[in-house]
Amino acid sequence: MNRHLSNLFLVFAAAGCSQGSERQDSARSVAAFEAVYPVFMHPRCMNCHPAGDVPLVGEDSHPHLQNVKRGIDGRGLFALRCTNCHQEKNLAGEHLPPGHPDWRLPPKATPMVFQGRTPGELARQLKDPHLNGGKSLEQLLAHVEEDPLVVTSWTRGDGRSVPPLNHETFARRFRDWIETGAEVPK
Repeated sequence: MNRHLSNLFLVFAAAGCSQGSERQDSARSVAAFEAVYPVFMHPRCMNCHPAGDVPLVGEDSHPHLQNVKRGIDGRGLFALRCTNCHQEKNLAGEHLPPGHPDWRLPPKATPMVFQGRTPGELARQLKDPHLNGGKSLEQLLAHVEEDPLVVTSWTRGDGRSVPPLNHETFARRFRDWIETGAEVPK
């Protein structure tokens, strides 16, 4: 009987350790997402992920002038294509549009809105392929780690503020969020 109780105790202890480890991973996952959330809310990210079809600009995230709209492919409408003004690289001088060879917003079908999202809403959106452009979590990770348009948010060199985490830390914390279960904050 003692041996049976001892084995039963080991089973319950192992189950408790497993649950404790899962709770720890869940808490670590939520903490990782909460660390990257301010980056998503920073104008460098949010301006290209607006609630509507008009991109936002500036540190105060005001609507883009010239009646610029997202367009179906996210690259603007008609004669107001993004790359008409946003050249392949930054132009010298103050108040000129930042540059990148593929300047764009997410496409109309999956606009990837960051503006106005709570941490929980944004985490759920990022996890849902129907709302994130059909991407897996690994593809999202590659996007934040390697996409040159994302990386340019830290390298524009125009003297304006940059996101609150450096790119390396942001990518590492985003990876932590995914690897610990991509938990959704409350």
